[in-house]
Amino acid sequence: MTAPTMSVSQLGLARNAAEAALAVLPTSYTLTVADPVAPGAGTAIEGQAITARFTGAASGEVVVVVGQDLATALRESPLGELDLTAAVRPALEAAARVFGPVVLDPGQLMEPEVALSALAVKEGAVAVPLRDESEVRAVVALALSQWPGDDPGAVDVAQRAAPVQGSGGRRGLDMLYDVEMEVSAELGRTRMSVRELLSLTPGAIVELDRAAGSPADLLVNGRLIARGEVVVVDENFGIRITEIVSPGTE
Repeated sequence: MTAPTMSVSQLGLARNAAEAALAVLPTSYTLTVADPVAPGAGTAIEGQAITARFTGAASGEVVVVVGQDLATALRESPLGELDLTAAVRPALEAAARVFGPVVLDPGQLMEPEVALSALAVKEGAVAVPLRDESEVRAVVALALSQWPGDDPGAVDVAQRAAPVQGSGGRRGLDMLYDVEMEVSAELGRTRMSVRELLSLTPGAIVELDRAAGSPADLLVNGRLIARGEVVVVDENFGIRITEIVSPGTE
């Protein structure tokens, strides 16, 4: 692995981004941030890469490569297969927001070698390995269209937080306990023609495919996990669970 051609402050920012990502990255290992290197196939590990572009205070691309253990834990979750991109998104956001307020695109799943090799051809690309005592277990890589310079008004590297050590030692389902997933409730569905949709006006009633009093569906990342009764809790709607749906029986 070769060192990237960057200033000391830029390398410090890359480490900051990796530390921010590590603080929220699900992992079964106790990891620390290693020295930044040039990205490429040599920094790839067995697993999956999630890449996302961002714009705002800074513009660029961030890649997080995670080990196969996390991908397997999400695939074999008792809730059914969970979305790896959604699980890693907080780490992507944390890394990118080191450079200021930014907006990330939805991100996409890629093979690690493909993602890192594509990033390596961009100017100002850098990868930061996340290691345990024996080997690299994850990678945070970045490429910015313009890195902040050494002027004090850009980003104060001296004020960065103390080095972060990832909390590991959790295996399988345990490492997913802090992963946030989107939970939604669905009252029912229907199908409508374009003509019917265009004719909708305030006050129109759309009939759904559920009878009155039927339970609502509770979904995690779009997957049905439970059903329940709609209730009101402190002026907000809620769901009282009446049935847990086993994977494969939806």
